Amino acid sequence: MRYFILILISVLAILGCDHPESKVYERNQGDEGVNISKFSNGNTNAEEADLERTGNVLEMEVDDGVRYVWVEINGIKLRFIFDTGASNICISPAEATVLYRQGKLRKEDILDVEYFQDATGRISEGTTINLRSVKIGNLELENVKATIVNNVNAPLLLGQTVLERFGNIEIDNTNNLIVFK
Repeated sequence: MRYFILILISVLAILGCDHPESKVYERNQGDEGVNISKFSNGNTNAEEADLERTGNVLEMEVDDGVRYVWVEINGIKLRFIFDTGASNICISPAEATVLYRQGKLRKEDILDVEYFQDATGRISEGTTINLRSVKIGNLELENVKATIVNNVNAPLLLGQTVLERFGNIEIDNTNNLIVFK
C-alpha cells in the first residue's frame, strides 16, 4: 500500500506539470453569490431571504445543456458538473496534483485503489481519497469520499456522496438553482 501511495504521488506530481496552479482555467474561476430574486417557486419573501441567508441556494451555470456548480474542495474553488447519476465526487489527477501541491490533499487523505464502472460501462481503476472539506455555498461537509479518475481530461463530477448527505434537494431547472433543504 505504501509503495502504491508513493507511485501515485509521483505520478500526480509529473502530471501536474501540465496543470500549474498559476494558470487560469475555466473550472477554477468561481463567481461568488447567487441572485435569490431569480428563485420563483412559490416561496414567500421571508422563505427566500432565509434560503439566501443560510446559503442553501446554489446557482447552476448551463453550458450546452450541462449544468455546472462551483464547489470549494479543501479550500480550492472548482467548477463541477452537477451529476445526480454519478455515485461520488470524481476529480482528475490534474486537480489532485493542484490540491496536493498546495497542501490541501495530504498523504493520509489517499485511501485505496478502487475499480468503478463509468457511464460507458467500462471498468476503470481509480484512487479513493478523503476530502476533508466540501463547501457548497455556505454549507460545509466534512470527510467526503471522492475518486481520482485515472484520466487527466476527466471532468469534475459532483455526485451522490455529497448530494445524499444533504437529504432533500430541489432542482429548479427554470431558474438554474439547486435548493438544499
